[in-house]
Amino acid sequence: MSKSLTVKRSFHVRKGAKAKRQIREGESVPEEVPRISRLMALAIHFDELIRTGVVKDQAEIARLAQVSRARLTQILNLLCLAPELQEQILFFEAPNYGHDPVTERSLRTVAATPEWSAQLRSCKQLQI
Repeated sequence: MSKSLTVKRSFHVRKGAKAKRQIREGESVPEEVPRISRLMALAIHFDELIRTGVVKDQAEIARLAQVSRARLTQILNLLCLAPELQEQILFFEAPNYGHDPVTERSLRTVAATPEWSAQLRSCKQLQI
């Protein structure tokens, strides 16, 4: 019996690299969620799928999500962060302009640190 994972996502196709969606009068501007926040939520969701037996293992999630097992491991390694950091990441606000200040890649060394207190100190130094 094979299990499947369905992801529903709406998107807007832009024409040209700099095309932007027009906001009509009275329409609210959707708030963007930083990529790192979405990845943290995804890591938590994937962990729940494994723990509850919806999927067998990480390899099955990687196959269903069409990502490499290495990339899935990088995402799931966010779960190694201290709970306080995970909460901060989930509730980051998107910057008004420019790139997100925190990336998954910048958190890899922090997540690899086994002590949560050391992780918190590292994040303060990185100004996260």
